[in-house]
Amino acid sequence: MKVLMLNGSPRMKGNTRTALLTVKEGIERELKPECLEFYDISRHKLSPCLACDGCQKNGGNCVQPDESAELIQKIYDADVVIFGTPVYWWGMSAQLKMAIDKLYSKDGLLKQQGGKKIGLVTVGAADTEDPEYRLIEEQMTCICNHLNWKLAFSYGISAYNPGDLEKNEQALEVLKEAWGTLE
Repeated sequence: MKVLMLNGSPRMKGNTRTALLTVKEGIERELKPECLEFYDISRHKLSPCLACDGCQKNGGNCVQPDESAELIQKIYDADVVIFGTPVYWWGMSAQLKMAIDKLYSKDGLLKQQGGKKIGLVTVGAADTEDPEYRLIEEQMTCICNHLNWKLAFSYGISAYNPGDLEKNEQALEVLKEAWGTLE
C-alpha cells in the first residue's frame, strides 16, 4: 500500500505540518517507510491552471513547465492520499488548491482508476464548529465523488499560533489514530 501526504501549508514549521507529521507517525507504526511519502507542495514548482485545455489534447500533460506531471503521477500511484491544509479565508490554501486544480490534466484517468481512500486535515484559527471546516470538507467530498474516491476521514483542528497544536494532546492522539480509519 502506498500513502501520499500532501502538505498544503506554505509554513515549514506550522500547525498543519505538525498535524500531518502526527498522522504520519501513526501510519509508520503500520507501514514500512518506503510505502509513505510526505510532499510539501510549496517546495515544488507548480503553476496555476490556465484553462487552456492543452492537457486534454496531448494525453494529459500540463503544457506549463512545472512539476505538476510528477505530482499527478504520485497521486495516481498512491492508494491513500492525505491532504493537509490551513484554513485561509474560509477555504483551503492556494498551494493545495493549485495542486488539486492540476488533477484536471488526468481527470478521465483518475476517474477510471477510482477507489482511492482520502484523508483530510484542516487547521484553522476558528473553533472547529465554524463553517470554514465544513466548507473545505464539502469541497473535498465533491472532488472525491467526481473521481470515485472515498473520503475516509476529515479532521478539523483549531490552532492559531505556530506551536499551538503541539500543546493539544487530545488532538494529537486523534491524529495518531487516523490510520485506523483508512485500513
